[in-house]
Amino acid sequence: MRFWLPVVVATTAGFLVAGLSLRLVVFSTTAVFVLLLLLAIFLNPLLGLALALAAGPLGALENIILTQTIGRALPLDSGQILLLLTLAAWLGRGLARRRVRFPAVFLPLPLLGFLFVMGLTVLDAPSLTLGLKELLKWAEMVLIIWLVADLATETPLHKPSVSPLEQQQRLSQVGRWLLAAILGAGFIQAAVGIWQFGLRGHGPEHFLVLGRFYRAYGSFEQPNPFGGYVALTGLLALGGVVGLGTFWWQQWRREENAPLTSRFGLTSWWVSLLILLTAVACSLAVVMSWSRGAWLGFAAGLGMLVLFWPRKLWQGFAVTAVVAGLLLIAWQADFIPVSISSRLTSFVADFQLGDVRGVDINDTNYSVLERLAFWQTAVRMAEAEPWLGVGFGNYAAVYDKYALINWTTPLGHAHNYYLNQLAETGLIGFLAYLLLWLVILWHNVRLGRRLPWPERGLALGLLAAWTALTVHQLVDKLYVNNIYVQIGAMLALQQILANELRKQ
Repeated sequence: MRFWLPVVVATTAGFLVAGLSLRLVVFSTTAVFVLLLLLAIFLNPLLGLALALAAGPLGALENIILTQTIGRALPLDSGQILLLLTLAAWLGRGLARRRVRFPAVFLPLPLLGFLFVMGLTVLDAPSLTLGLKELLKWAEMVLIIWLVADLATETPLHKPSVSPLEQQQRLSQVGRWLLAAILGAGFIQAAVGIWQFGLRGHGPEHFLVLGRFYRAYGSFEQPNPFGGYVALTGLLALGGVVGLGTFWWQQWRREENAPLTSRFGLTSWWVSLLILLTAVACSLAVVMSWSRGAWLGFAAGLGMLVLFWPRKLWQGFAVTAVVAGLLLIAWQADFIPVSISSRLTSFVADFQLGDVRGVDINDTNYSVLERLAFWQTAVRMAEAEPWLGVGFGNYAAVYDKYALINWTTPLGHAHNYYLNQLAETGLIGFLAYLLLWLVILWHNVRLGRRLPWPERGLALGLLAAWTALTVHQLVDKLYVNNIYVQIGAMLALQQILANELRKQ
């Protein structure tokens, strides 16, 4: 015993020291990595925005993992933390340079006006926390636009002035890397969704479709917001494909031997490849999400892309009418797969306006009636608080007060963002929201008419994405799981295109 005791003590001490050393190494390595990451973001906030775009869709998955491991989710997910660090780094750089700038952008007054109205609705809301959380999303979108616009016009400290060529190069570089960040994040999610649909071989039982496939959901944990997310990214990429294809076609027809380049850098091989891969992957992922809202939004976005593709609007109407006619013929002739057509028509079959409280509920009509019940509840909220609503972000907080019989569990929102907005912010807030998006669409259409190819393709892709967002939100809410970060980055890209137009 006396012989073994020192051995046991020494062995135990050795393991403790080794354990402490391992922990120390892990802690030190993590600390160094975090410090280097913070330094990199401080030196180039665009890197931080790219990381926030990539990490943003992980929010729902992170919440589930944390709830299972530590019993609760954290107030902020990794995407939100990275975005806040990026915004702080940008402001910190400005203070260090004594050049904190908020450049003139196309959207400040409508967006700030919208935020002001939303703030008024929160003052008397039952849950101030929920209201401020929604306000923060929109405030961050404003800051993303300013951040990108500032970086695109930034001048080095050691140069009091720069030439127009240097300004153009800086603008094109920021726009190119912002586009790559948006498309890269979307491509990753689309690839995961494609794997979930048919390559993994298993999935949640309630996502089973066609007998052996599973609805794609990425890291969103739900197919509907995932479908909306990849639809936005895919339409932007398809706009890029249209822009590049039209540009190359025009160059070929003119028989010009000049290198196929654009001032925005879209024709560089890696940008062109990323645009093409993202367009294909995201289009497939939209279909594989099996989300009716995403399908309808994507189809509407494609229609808008075709409509504004030609310079002359009448030509766009003609092409759109022909395509719509061919689709109608294909539908009537049963050329469209039954699985897709039945998926689209099943909602219409059970759809009915009016009071749903007396309708018999079964497995077939449950999901449709649930959505209609949420809509009816939103209307009741709007009737009770017609001017400023029940408070921005407070639909779920007051749901019990207005809930219908048999539908007592809220799912966070009304599954129709327009009714949701009317319920939460009243008629004034609803009109402020419509005005905001009318300004965005009007500005986008003007860009599309004036930009040259291939940059015009990006403007058309953004217009298609905004159309998809508008249509999809008739049956859902897409300002969830950090999709607002992607929307803010796409609005910033629209601002970059406007700056590009002014430089030409």
